[in-house]
Amino acid sequence: MARIAGWILSILIAALMIGPSGMSKLLEWEGKEAAFAKLGFTVDVMTKIGYVEIAIAILFLIPQTAFIGAILVTAYLGGATCAHVRIGEPFIPPVVIGVLVWVALGLRNRQIFALACSCCCPSRTACATPPVDPAAPTA
Repeated sequence: MARIAGWILSILIAALMIGPSGMSKLLEWEGKEAAFAKLGFTVDVMTKIGYVEIAIAILFLIPQTAFIGAILVTAYLGGATCAHVRIGEPFIPPVVIGVLVWVALGLRNRQIFALACSCCCPSRTACATPPVDPAAPTA
């Protein structure tokens, strides 16, 4: 069930990146140049960014490239966050989407959560278990 939820979330994220976000950078629409100029980018640069966005969204959906795709989506969303912070716009949506990318991938592939937990829980127990401090006195 978790795996299905991970795939549904992954597809929704990729659809958002490919559809309204990526395609808006490729298609012509009124006010496009002014909107991109507000962010500090030319239409030509945003077109290239649109192709990159669509490509990494596709990489995220392919099981064999999903891990590198998630890394690239996270990097892309870091740039989006920076662009919005720079002009004083809300930056929470790209941050939330970035977290959801890793949640979705972790639901699709339990090894992602195991990898994340191994750094804070060397014994591979649940992440909710705090690590034991060997210098702490025992009762």
